Amino acid sequence: MSISTAGVVARPDSLSPGRAPTAKKRKAPDLRRWLSPLALLLLWQVAGSTGVLPEDKLAPPLTVFESGWELVLDGQLVDAFLVSLGRVALGFLVGGVVGAALGLAAGLSRWGERVVDPPVQMLRTLPHLGLVPLFILWFGIGEEPKLALVAAGVAFPLYLNLHAGIRQADPALLEAARVLGYTRFERITHVVLPSAVPQTLVGLRIALGAAWLSLIVGEQVNADAGIGYLINNAREFLRTDVVVVGLLVYALLGLTTDALVRALEKRVLRWRVR
Repeated sequence: MSISTAGVVARPDSLSPGRAPTAKKRKAPDLRRWLSPLALLLLWQVAGSTGVLPEDKLAPPLTVFESGWELVLDGQLVDAFLVSLGRVALGFLVGGVVGAALGLAAGLSRWGERVVDPPVQMLRTLPHLGLVPLFILWFGIGEEPKLALVAAGVAFPLYLNLHAGIRQADPALLEAARVLGYTRFERITHVVLPSAVPQTLVGLRIALGAAWLSLIVGEQVNADAGIGYLINNAREFLRTDVVVVGLLVYALLGLTTDALVRALEKRVLRWRVR
C-alpha cells in the first residue's frame, strides 16, 4: 500500500483497475482416496477367482456386476426397485405427516408440548425395528407392517428436529417482530418457521436414512415383491451375487435420496453465510 501525493491512501496494487482480480482456483478432487477402495475390490476379486473366497459365501465383484446387468435386462431389478421405492414413498409420506404435525403442535403451543412431547419422548427410546412383531400382530403380514415400520422410522427424527428448530428460534428476532406489530400468525410464518428450516432439513436427511433401513428390515417379512423379496429369494438358492446386487441398490437409493436433500438444503438455505 502507498500514499499518493494528495495524502489519500492509494488502492493496493492488486486492486488497481488495470488488473483483473485473481480467480479463485477450484481444488482438484483427491483421487488418492479411491486407492484403498479399489485395492479392496481387487483383493475381493482375486480371492473369489482363486477360490479362497467361495462363491456361495460371497460372489466376486465381476460376477455381481454381471448378475446385476442380467437382472436389469430381464426387468426383475427394475420391477423390484419400483415396488421398494413405492413402499418408501408411501411410508415416508405417512411418517412425515405424523412427525410434522406432532412437531408443529409441540413446538408452537405450550399445551401441545405438555401433551405431545412426553409420550413421544418415551416412544422414541424404543428401537422401532423391534416393533416388527407387534406390527405383524396388528396389521398382518401384508403391506401394512412394512409401511408402518417405515413411517415409524421417519416420524421420530422429523418430529425431534422440527420441534427443536421451532424452540430454538432467535428470541431477539421474535421480540423485534413483536415490537414491529406482527401478529402471532405473522411471527410464526415470518420468523419461527423459517428459523426451523435448517434443523428440519437435518431431520429430513436422518428420516430418509431411517426409512431405507426400515424398509430393508420390513421387506424381510413375507415380501412377495421388491428388493427384499429379490434378496430373500436369492438367499434360498445361495445366490450371493444377487444378494449383493440388492444391497447395492439399497445403498444407491439411500445415497441418491440423501444427495437430493442436500441439493434442496443448498437451494433453500442459500441465504446462510458459510
